[in-house]
Amino acid sequence: MAAGSLAACEPSVRNTASDRTRAEEPLSALTDQRGGVQPITAEERAKRRQRLGELLAGRGLDAMLIEGGSTMTYLTGVAWGRSERFFGLVVLADGAHFWICPAFEESRARLQIDRQSKEASPDPGPGGAVVAWLEDEYPYRPLASELSKRRATRLAIEPSLRIVFAERLAAQIGPSSIEGLAGAEIVAALRSRKDAHEISILRRANELTQLAIQTAARCLVPGMTGSEVAGIVDRAHRKLGFTGTWNLSLIGPAAALPHGEPDERRLERGSVLLVDAGGEFHGYQSDETRTWIFDGRPTVEVERAWNAVHDAQRAAFDVLRPGVVCGDVDRAARAKFVELGYAPGYAEFTHRLGHGIGVEGHEDPYFDGGSAVLLSSGMTLSDEPGLYFPGRFGVRLEDVVVITADGADHFGTWQRAPTSPE
Repeated sequence: MAAGSLAACEPSVRNTASDRTRAEEPLSALTDQRGGVQPITAEERAKRRQRLGELLAGRGLDAMLIEGGSTMTYLTGVAWGRSERFFGLVVLADGAHFWICPAFEESRARLQIDRQSKEASPDPGPGGAVVAWLEDEYPYRPLASELSKRRATRLAIEPSLRIVFAERLAAQIGPSSIEGLAGAEIVAALRSRKDAHEISILRRANELTQLAIQTAARCLVPGMTGSEVAGIVDRAHRKLGFTGTWNLSLIGPAAALPHGEPDERRLERGSVLLVDAGGEFHGYQSDETRTWIFDGRPTVEVERAWNAVHDAQRAAFDVLRPGVVCGDVDRAARAKFVELGYAPGYAEFTHRLGHGIGVEGHEDPYFDGGSAVLLSSGMTLSDEPGLYFPGRFGVRLEDVVVITADGADHFGTWQRAPTSPE
């Protein structure tokens, strides 16, 4: 946490424009941290494509079709927005690849595919042939022709590919040629276990999100709304080098809705404040939640709930190791709540325990009671139990954990008490 010393804000300051400016002085100590961790290289992405090819060959498949999105970026570094015109990547069982692209977009696509602008990235692009399709012919016939040339007759579909494109391609090449369900299993196998480099990026990203929340907490003054708190958390993240930042900053009863929205309620001494925040750091996501009491001590009811959530989070963490069923981790947290006198099932702990995290904020696998996925070393997931009492308050604590060879580790530090996010 290379942010230097952070002067605390005076909690008695009024919420005027000048006071808010002075209150945000701790943010000035934050600096862009991206230089401390190396991003994923073109060579690493090429190895990922080779690994995908091996997974395809192992299932007797010839290729996978991938639309613009997280898996395409994971494999190539190319980020392409989705529209009604299909733009895709095909990875073959030998690890080779080609692109399918609207003809009028080919020049723009080449800027990313060949990384012609070294100012955008010093790394070379993934390259590869481009199959361009004209507006009056649609992509399906040119794509089918290219697959035929490459003797690719059994095609996996990346799970987020839109069904309209899959159905129209199936009409062109025959439904029996497309293996839809296999694609989801292959992508999970490809992406769910992170390597050491990915873990180092995820670790730093989540450490920095904790720092962003802690720094923002030093900037809060009475009278702020949840939206104003969110703005400070967002600015802290951006100063640290994050993009695609987001957060939920919920005061009092608003925190009783796990995905609630800030209302006009303002911070007061003793308010329950829940901040769930994250962003993108070198292409990987962070996701941390802290719940604490603003400028005061918790009531007996809030302190009991906070301690129960803390204990449930640690109970789940304590069972983590390779070979454990994801659903059993969710059940461990719920059992702790029941032991501590809270309602069973989903009455008060209303959501699953957690989700996988990597290039997407939510990805396979998931800590939910219905999951039979076995944990393996390198998997990274959120551990985020909560208790929610409509009209009163909610408490959630969230940290990202990584499965190790003989147990688990977590990124950053656990929250220690309900009086501070630290």
